[in-house]
Amino acid sequence: MAVPPTATPPGSGPPAILVAATHSGAGKTTAAVIVSRALRRRGLEVQPFKLGPDFIDPAYHAEASGRPSINLDLWMMGEEGVQGSYGRWSRGADVCVIEAMGALYDGADGSGQGSAAHVAKLLGVPVVVVLDVWGMTRTSGAILAGLQAFDPELEIAGCILNRVGSPAHAEMIVEALPERLRPLVVGAIPHRAELEIPERHLGLLTVAENAGTAAAREDAQLRGGELLDVERLLQVAGAARAAADGPRAATPAPAPAARIAVARDRAFSFYYEENLLLLREAGFELVPFQPTLDPRLPVDVDAIYIGGGYPESFAAELAANASLAAELRERAAGGMPLYAECGGLIYLGRSLTGFDGTRHAMSDVLPLDFTMDPEHLAISYVEARTRVASPLGECGVVARGQRFHQSRIVAAEIEPTLYDLTTSDGQRHRDGFLQGGVVASYVHLHFASNPQLVANLLAAALQARRPG
Repeated sequence: MAVPPTATPPGSGPPAILVAATHSGAGKTTAAVIVSRALRRRGLEVQPFKLGPDFIDPAYHAEASGRPSINLDLWMMGEEGVQGSYGRWSRGADVCVIEAMGALYDGADGSGQGSAAHVAKLLGVPVVVVLDVWGMTRTSGAILAGLQAFDPELEIAGCILNRVGSPAHAEMIVEALPERLRPLVVGAIPHRAELEIPERHLGLLTVAENAGTAAAREDAQLRGGELLDVERLLQVAGAARAAADGPRAATPAPAPAARIAVARDRAFSFYYEENLLLLREAGFELVPFQPTLDPRLPVDVDAIYIGGGYPESFAAELAANASLAAELRERAAGGMPLYAECGGLIYLGRSLTGFDGTRHAMSDVLPLDFTMDPEHLAISYVEARTRVASPLGECGVVARGQRFHQSRIVAAEIEPTLYDLTTSDGQRHRDGFLQGGVVASYVHLHFASNPQLVANLLAAALQARRPG
């Protein structure tokens, strides 16, 4: 694993908390955004993070904090990579709010490896546990006591009672706690429908698809935080300790050597912020475009990046944009590097059949047909090794990432020759397609696992631009 040059040792950095819980669905995202809103309202610069590979929660974090939310993933980045990314992005923040993934102590294969507890100890950050107390009083104390006693090396410094029925309910729970645990409670979040984020297949509804307005969410989240003790939260966060060596100087970005068009709209929004930063630092100027709306690509671009998302939700709009599809085919035929992941792969295909059975034309860059399939769910971490030379580099380039999709290929006139994949549980198979300068697969790569990928992509873009 590559180690970013700004690695920060455990226990340094600005004040911080890691928001964890007893299980998925306990309200970590709700708590993280409400805490971020409350701290931001105090005039603080809040830097959010998300453990794991998820793209959706970070968008809600970013909306609440006003800063991009950064994924910290031990599989894709390694311990030093996680430390380095945390140090890099926490620079300049007044406080950091890290949302965990899954349950506090749950890691790979039933172990604690890669768990929220693992990362909290790695970074030296105190944990604030979210307890879903709907329909519960005194039992809350048993759960909290068990979490605290399970690992004496982990600092559980706070607790947020989520989905309380009323302020009286919250007070009843606190009174029922053993006296030694009462100081851990830093507030409560009421059970209100407007605080819930709607769900869809493969997770929460994205910010771009959420029918509620940003203003309405802000109002609901600020009101949802009225029972939080912000001063106590700041005291808890201060346990992470301020950096002893002061803020680090930002790495100056080079003058752009090439322009890369990046698909950013309601259909395509799944990008790791580290990936985008590494593209800029390599020498790319990132130029956004909207495949659901824009009839043409941005002018004078040298490469194209189409990330993941939910093209199935906007298949009709994508199908109607025939002029953009034609230009994508033209650029691909001319050898321009075009890198696509998951939803981007689907968009490059000939067609997509939705869950309702309706078939929509896609851009027809690759001779592939896709269908959404509720019975086909692919979720895994992967290590990818290129089998052939491509815009990502020579044969044998290795990087890590993840797959998370509910679609499958039903017809193909090309073979998946791009990657040899090894999943985190040891399964092996091939994935991905290479056609000219087009590199497309179901895999979401984390470029920090091998930054050379970005340098190789830039070199391919510059090479393709040269006349003759």
